[in-house]
Amino acid sequence: MKIIYRYLLDHIREISTMDVLAKPIAALICIVLIIFVAWFAHFVTRRIFLSIVQRIARRTKTHWDDILIENRVFKGLAHLVPAFILFYTADFSYPNIHQEVGELASDVYKSLSLDYYWGLTDLLLRISRIYFITIIVFVANSTLNAALQIYNTTEFSHNRSIKGYVQLVKIFVFFMAGILLISVLLGKDPTALLAGLGAIAAVLLLVFRDTILGFVASIQLSANDMVKIGDWIQMDSHHADGTVIDITLNTVKVQNWDKTITTIPTYALVSESFFNWKGMEESGGRRIKRSVAIDTNTIKFCDAAMLGRFEKFDLIRGYVQEKERELKEYNKGKNLADEDYISGRHQTNVGIFRKYLEVYLRQHPKIKQDLTFLVRQLQPHGKGLPIEIYVFSKDQEWANYEAIQADIFDHIFAVIPEFELRVFQEPSGADIEKITLR
Repeated sequence: MKIIYRYLLDHIREISTMDVLAKPIAALICIVLIIFVAWFAHFVTRRIFLSIVQRIARRTKTHWDDILIENRVFKGLAHLVPAFILFYTADFSYPNIHQEVGELASDVYKSLSLDYYWGLTDLLLRISRIYFITIIVFVANSTLNAALQIYNTTEFSHNRSIKGYVQLVKIFVFFMAGILLISVLLGKDPTALLAGLGAIAAVLLLVFRDTILGFVASIQLSANDMVKIGDWIQMDSHHADGTVIDITLNTVKVQNWDKTITTIPTYALVSESFFNWKGMEESGGRRIKRSVAIDTNTIKFCDAAMLGRFEKFDLIRGYVQEKERELKEYNKGKNLADEDYISGRHQTNVGIFRKYLEVYLRQHPKIKQDLTFLVRQLQPHGKGLPIEIYVFSKDQEWANYEAIQADIFDHIFAVIPEFELRVFQEPSGADIEKITLR
């Protein structure tokens, strides 16, 4: 390019009487020529280089190269060819620039002519350096995106998310690129700029406070396996109750069951408490924990007629007969009469009802039998005696789980009168009206 520039300069001087315009016109022609050559080289490189890479990617069995192509890593690398052309032809207007650049401080090179040479060369060199930095940032960003996407295809990604770490590396890359760009524009040494940043460290800590806290929190979340994408978490303080869809350096996104999106600061998951229902999902069951309140006025001992009716029910026939035999032997050993309900042991309708619920749930096809299984009484209170069902359904899907739970309690409410029990219910307006009419 130096030869072309000299040729153009001499030729323009021969045909023109305005020697002042010779250098700018020759430089402009060379710049246009450089841009064209760089564009053409980039065009050819993309055509040849990218076609070869795509052919190789199609023939390989791995998907990694396809992901690299998808994230335009090789397209970014193709820009290196025009960048090198621009860099190595930038000194066309100043012969021997690489040998004499160290001597420019001397007074000999401060003439108007050399100022012109050096100004144009310096401008083109700075543009080429900025171009190089932009390419490096683009390729680094694309490579990191591809690396994250490749990692997400592995089995480890289900337990460990590295998106926060990738974002941290991106921040570092962009920060260093910013320092280099400023140093190129100002013509300063980048190490001097980095040294000057120490004076404003407090300001940087304030600006990047959330990023620093998020980075530390990401390490803790990952190391302790506290949460990952796909987990169902509940955090009432941030109105979050749903599935984690994204974990970044600064935020965790949760899609609630009503399809709204809640954004939680990453460090909040470390500093505050939250529910993670992952254990429930991994157990293979979903808990049913609900109680029905029995009116205590309907609880009583079972007489012979009631026991005879209960023996007609297939689910509790064996239990009623076996329990009655056991209690009669006990009372007989104590010489107690069958009518002595106070001194002896007798079955109650609520006790048989509890046993019925247990047997009914044991043979239920949608209840998981190898997890916690309880049918128990809770502390009586002013609203009756709670009988609690504490079991796990086999189906964890929300709609199916709710349907199973509803079917069970539909049956319970319908069967309670068969045991001469009544569900406790506070007086309604209709009940008060009946009392008033009487």
